[in-house]
This record gives sequence, structure tokens and C-alpha cells, in this order.
Amino acid sequence: MLFSYDLQWFAKDGPGGEKTEPATAKKLREAREEGKVVKSKELTAAFDLIVLFLVLRVFVSTVGDGFLNVFRYVYGTMSDFVKINSVEMSVQAIQSFFAEIFLRMAVIAAPFFLFGFAVTLLVNILQVGWKVTGKPLKPKLDRFNPLNGFKRIISKDSLFELFKSIVKIAVILYIAYISIRDEADDIFILYDIPLPQAIGLCGSIIIDAGIRISIVYLIVGIADFLYQKHRFNEDMKMTKQEVKDEYKNTEGNPEIKGRQRQRMREASRRRMMQDVPKADVVITNPTHLAVAIKYEPEVNRAPIVLAKGEDYLAMKIREVAKENRIEIVENKPLARMLYANVDIGGEIPPELYQAVAEILAMVYNSKQR
Repeated sequence: MLFSYDLQWFAKDGPGGEKTEPATAKKLREAREEGKVVKSKELTAAFDLIVLFLVLRVFVSTVGDGFLNVFRYVYGTMSDFVKINSVEMSVQAIQSFFAEIFLRMAVIAAPFFLFGFAVTLLVNILQVGWKVTGKPLKPKLDRFNPLNGFKRIISKDSLFELFKSIVKIAVILYIAYISIRDEADDIFILYDIPLPQAIGLCGSIIIDAGIRISIVYLIVGIADFLYQKHRFNEDMKMTKQEVKDEYKNTEGNPEIKGRQRQRMREASRRRMMQDVPKADVVITNPTHLAVAIKYEPEVNRAPIVLAKGEDYLAMKIREVAKENRIEIVENKPLARMLYANVDIGGEIPPELYQAVAEILAMVYNSKQR
């Protein structure tokens, strides 16, 4: 053979094999701590737009009156500045003028900021839940690699985002065009109507178009969320080898744990065999099962099982009993009941009191004779 090769390297995702297994709870938890969650920015933006235009519809008169008051204040105050000598105009007066304008504009914009913040926070919590982590803010050296940056620019995801942006812009422009076309007759009379009515008309046209755009954008956001969820599940998939390695790291190597359990069983078996000489009687099946019983009225309320076993272990219990001159009594039904229902060190159940008491009485009488 000229060269050796490993067919696993020809798998879809490299030497680990193809990622066919769903992500484990541990991997999902680690991804969440790193900030990797199912989240759609489009869905959040869609709800923000809907709330923006709904709030605008509710507060449109208030917003219009607020802007008119700001215009009146600006032009009224500027006329006062013109009358004042430039030498007498102080920096404090100018600062007070702009501060008043900023305050009035902030009052107008306050409902939009408050509702927008609340909706953004609520939509994000509904998408990803509440968990604060600072890991996404930590700098990563691979982000400074020009090659990695170029790969991100030319990647499949970036092309999809570009296509999605083009579709969004086209849809928004189309809906805006339809909305303005339907209101064309009203737009042409803006110059012939008073300013308050013109502002109201413009606001109505903008709000109607905005709500239509928001509804379409919401559909885009829902589709994007479903895509992001599918993409996240695909990215989080694991190979069979990764699942095995994770199980070994969290639960321990199965072979090592098996050997540990074997050693524990052997140690328990040795302790059990050491207690057989303390028994009062050994009840057998006669060769398949063996149960060693002891009764100490001053210590236990009922007889207890010191040892039990089947086949080879039952034979060893009988051998130890013979070596220590312990009575061996054959009682198939009782042996099966004790073996199946009483653990080592446990008391026998009340329904077996009479049967065990008869055997113990027979053993005690035999010892006295």
C-alpha cells in the first residue's frame, strides 16, 4: 500500500464527522453564556416601527402643537435678539435660548423614546430571555485578522443579509409610492390650506404609509426569526464524537465508571460475606438462592437480612454457613420472597414475620438440644 488514509477526513465537517446530532443542553447553555442566541434584529425593528407610528397617531395633535410652539418661540426670540445690541447679547442668554429649544423638543420626543425603549426591551426578552453576560464584549484577536474579516464579508451570511436589505428597501419604496399615489390629490392642495391643516394632512399620510410598511416589515421580521432559529440549530449541531467527548467530560469515562462500580460491588460483596458468620440461619431455594437472616430483639424490631445471593454467590454463602455451623433451611417460596423484596441490612416485611419466626424457633430449639 503506497499511502494510508482515513475516510473520516472526507466527511462533511472534517475529522469529527458530519454534524447530525442536536445540540446538548450543556452546549446550548455555554452558547447562551457567550451571547449566542436565536435573535432577529428585523423582528425588533418591526415592532419598533409599529409602536412608533401608533404612538405618532395617538400623539399627532400634541406633536403638531409642540412643533408650532417651538417655531413660535424660536422666531419670537430671534426677533428680540435682533433688537438687542450685539455687545449686550451674552453667552448665557444664547445658552438659555438653545436649552429651552432642547427642552421643548425633548418633551415632544419623550413618548417615542419611552415606548420605543419598552418595546425593544420586551421583544428582546421574549426572543432570548433575561440573562446578562459580558462575554460578547470581550475583545477577540481573530477579529483583527484581515483574512477572517474578508471571509465574513464574502460569506454566505453576508450575501443573504445584502439580499434581505435589497428586498426590504424595494418593499418599503413600493409601499411608500402606493401610499403617496393614493393621496396625490390631497398633496397638491397643501399650498392652499392653512398650516395646521397641512401639518395634519402630512402627518396622516406619513402615519398611514408607516403602518403599512410596519406590517410588511413585521412579516419580514417573523420570517427572519424563523430563519435565524433554523440557522442557529444547524450551527449548534454536534458530531457523534463531540457528543461522546462531552459525555466523557461531564459524566466521566463509561469504562472507568464501570470499573469503579465493579470494585464497589466487589467490596460490598466482601463485607456481606464477612457478615454471614453472624447469621442465625440461611434460607435457601435450595441451590439457586441463599438468604442469611439474623434477629437481635434488643437491636432491631424484626429480623434483618445480612447477606443474599444467587447461583455462585448463593453457593459461597452456603459454604461459609457450613464452615461456621450455621443452620441451612430449605424454603423455596420464602427464599424467593426475601431475595426479591428485602435489601441487605433491611428488616423483613410484616407479612413474612410468621414464616421467618417459625424457622428461627426451629433453629433455636435445635441449638438448645
